[in-house]
Amino acid sequence: MDTVFLACAALGGGAFLVRTLMQLVGAGADHADAPGVHHADGDAGFRVLSFQGMAAFLMMFGLVGLALVRQSGVGGTLSLLVATLAGVAAVWIIGRLFTLMGKLQSSGTINMWSAVGQEGTVYLTLQRGGMGKVEVVVQGRLGVFDARTEDGGELPTGSRVSVVSVESGDVLVVQALRSSALPSETRESAT
Repeated sequence: MDTVFLACAALGGGAFLVRTLMQLVGAGADHADAPGVHHADGDAGFRVLSFQGMAAFLMMFGLVGLALVRQSGVGGTLSLLVATLAGVAAVWIIGRLFTLMGKLQSSGTINMWSAVGQEGTVYLTLQRGGMGKVEVVVQGRLGVFDARTEDGGELPTGSRVSVVSVESGDVLVVQALRSSALPSETRESAT
C-alpha cells in the first residue's frame, strides 16, 4: 500500500507542479486537457476532469494515504477512504481557487457607448467637416479617440467638449462646452 500511495503522490505532485508552472508562463494555454475534451473558457476556470484536476487528486490521495499508513498505522481500507476524500477536497479547493483567479481576468475591451455624456478635451484639432482626436476618460481609463463635431464645425486643440454619441463603432461625436472664460475683449476692458 505504501508503494501505491508514494507513486500517486510523486506522479500527481510532479504533474501538478509542472502544469501550474506552465500556466504561469503561458505555455500550453491553447491545448485541450485530454483528447476530445475542450473547454469554452479553459484558462479562466478549473475543470474537474482536466489534467490539473487529476494531478491534484493523485497528489493529495497519495500524500494523505501515505501519512495515514506510515504515521498513524491506520488500516488499508480506512486509509483508502480518507485519502480519496482528501483528493476530492483538494480538487474542489483548487477548483475554487482557479475559478476565483479566472474572475480577476479582464477582457480589456472598451465599450465606447459608455463615453456618452463624458467631458473631455480636444487633443488634435477637429477639422471643419472632418475629424480630429479628443481625450476622454472612458471606463476609468484616459484615452485618445477619433472624433468629429456634432455640427461639422472646427474646434481647436484644448477646447472642452462633451461626448454626444458614437458612430461607426469607435468615432465619438462631440459638442463644444460653453467656455466659462471671459471673451478677450471683456477681459481687456475689465483691467
